[in-house]
Amino acid sequence: MKLYDYWRSSASYRVRIALNLLGLDYRVQSVNLVAGEQSQPDNLARNPQGLVPTLEIDGISLTQSLAIVEYLNDTRGGLMPADPVGRARVRALSYVIAMEIAPICNLSVRSHVAAVTNGAASADDWQRHYIAKGLAAFEAMLDHPATGRFCHGDTPGMADLCLVPQIYNAERVGIDVTSFPRIARIVAELAQIPAVAAAHPDRVKP
Repeated sequence: MKLYDYWRSSASYRVRIALNLLGLDYRVQSVNLVAGEQSQPDNLARNPQGLVPTLEIDGISLTQSLAIVEYLNDTRGGLMPADPVGRARVRALSYVIAMEIAPICNLSVRSHVAAVTNGAASADDWQRHYIAKGLAAFEAMLDHPATGRFCHGDTPGMADLCLVPQIYNAERVGIDVTSFPRIARIVAELAQIPAVAAAHPDRVKP
């Protein structure tokens, strides 16, 4: 099992947490996004979008972090609720981050915004605006009877492994996460789990 990964990529971070929670052994091949390695022919052959992560597993190659997580759940279990209602809620929470916040705050978008505005809109200001807006919605969605120790119930799953990297990014740009008390409580719980802690960028950076 091989993960093509960048240490600060939120999407890669999600997959590292998932693999660790399932206790799976995997090798990491770094793709340096800052150096532009994602656009090199070898990475484009694996991932035509020029992104990370890509996971080689079970004789196949998978891209898109949540597709990878759902495959891991379908083949190994443990990352999604068993019931359709629970799965729908977990997907909704996950998509707030993976489909609404992260795409407009990734490296290519931040760089483009700074370039086209001649620096009038800084990358950090852009991120602070959209991350704070998205986390406010996520916080409201946690006001739900299905929220437990974690985002959904008492077992960490797909919504949690989306939340942790997003909070890492939020804190990097100076967002006070304590202003979202439900999120802050859950993230503090998750930080105590060795499999989650082991995926932290500071633990895996080259």
